[in-house]
Amino acid sequence: MQRRITNDETEILMDSNSQSFMNRSTNDCPSSRGNWTSGRNSHIRAFTLIELLVVIAIIAILASMLLPSLSRAKESARRISCVNQLRQMGIAANLYNADFQGNFPERSISNRWPNKFFAYHKSLKLQVCPSDTGADGKGTPLPNTVRTNAAPDDSPRSYIINGWNDYFSVTMPTFSMDLIINKTINESAITQPSDTIVLGEKLYTTSHYFMDFLEGTLGNDVDILNQSMHNSRFKNGQQDKDGGSNYSFADGSARYARYGKSLSPINLWAVTEKWRTNSLVLGN
Repeated sequence: MQRRITNDETEILMDSNSQSFMNRSTNDCPSSRGNWTSGRNSHIRAFTLIELLVVIAIIAILASMLLPSLSRAKESARRISCVNQLRQMGIAANLYNADFQGNFPERSISNRWPNKFFAYHKSLKLQVCPSDTGADGKGTPLPNTVRTNAAPDDSPRSYIINGWNDYFSVTMPTFSMDLIINKTINESAITQPSDTIVLGEKLYTTSHYFMDFLEGTLGNDVDILNQSMHNSRFKNGQQDKDGGSNYSFADGSARYARYGKSLSPINLWAVTEKWRTNSLVLGN
């Protein structure tokens, strides 16, 4: 015998089934959020102090291994930037020579070579090597202490030009540092332009303009040139045999040379054969 269920009975049955489902769900699950939390936390183990110290030690070791590499990479970038600056200065020198019948700037006590080259490169920033930060870390090499009212001459500068002392000492009847004022050299006198230095890097603490073999007791190649501007452990002017410096050559090229290699086995600052073979070996 079939029984017909009325709409009211259907609603009662549905309510009963829903209540039964809810009761089962409630019985099968934790009764509160706190129970869920305590259930999860029971499976998490915290670091012990020893484990934490081991992790810190590993991070410190990795950092000590990576930091020197990063420092070397930065210095390599600065060295490349510096050699590019010297290459531009060398191009400026060649352009100047072309405009003045092949002559380099004369040795003068005003309107010196930085001011004359500036007309061709138009940037005072080119005069300061990125590695030339000095012991104070400010990156401002000593400027000219006697003002000339020429910004390039008076501005901080990392570079020094060849004073051509060996050429003048051979070609002049009588040589002295006073007698070479306003003297110049023609590029035709340089027989090995790709291996003759025009510009190099000087010490941070000097404002010298010209690299003179015959000035002072030892000569500027010893007491003024910076033979280790790059890759050096020191920033206070102390020379480092593991470092090196950048140079611009008479053909307009520029390149890096290790400590002392601009002076030996061939003296690349010299023009005459006598002086080129009169090399200077620097001590360690």
